[in-house]
Amino acid sequence: MDADVSGSPRSPDYDLLETVAVTDPAKLRAIFDPLRGQLMDLVLERAATVTELAAAVGRPKSTIAHHVKVLVENDVFKVVRTRKVRAIEERFYGRVARTFYVGAVPLEDVTPLPWTNYLADAAAESMPAYHADTMWAQHMHARIPRQRANEFWKRVDEVIGEFARLPREGDTVYGFAVGLYPTEHPTLPHRPVDDGIGDPA
Repeated sequence: MDADVSGSPRSPDYDLLETVAVTDPAKLRAIFDPLRGQLMDLVLERAATVTELAAAVGRPKSTIAHHVKVLVENDVFKVVRTRKVRAIEERFYGRVARTFYVGAVPLEDVTPLPWTNYLADAAAESMPAYHADTMWAQHMHARIPRQRANEFWKRVDEVIGEFARLPREGDTVYGFAVGLYPTEHPTLPHRPVDDGIGDPA
């Protein structure tokens, strides 16, 4: 297995693009299926066969073969290598890209929307860690212009990419959820510029 400059094994163990924009409704539906999302997460660790994926998620091989086929047909998965086992060719599947994001796609063509609320999903998934006091989390509000929000999210997106590139090692799979969204949170009224409060002495 290849290693990165730090000496840790490279994750995943095959070449892939860093990011791909998804603009096709069929590909959106392929990506946002919950089970296929699990399969996509698994092959970020290393390439895997249908048998390995089925064992990891506890589902029949026939079910996983169907979902892998859907991902391949929509250019989300690809065969990254093969090997012969007793005259049978095993295929190892990997992702086309490390991250996928929704590009310019008419959402009226994607009904109902295939994705769920990521933060709601993360809240449900993180509940055991919350009760065990093993969860790191923070929730903040800031009144900022939309442009500043866009700039901040770009920086967050870089951290997301860094997290996705971490070598797969250790015994625990950690979840990482981020969100940036407008709210109806209360704000203080604007202070008159001539009230003198806070002016230097």
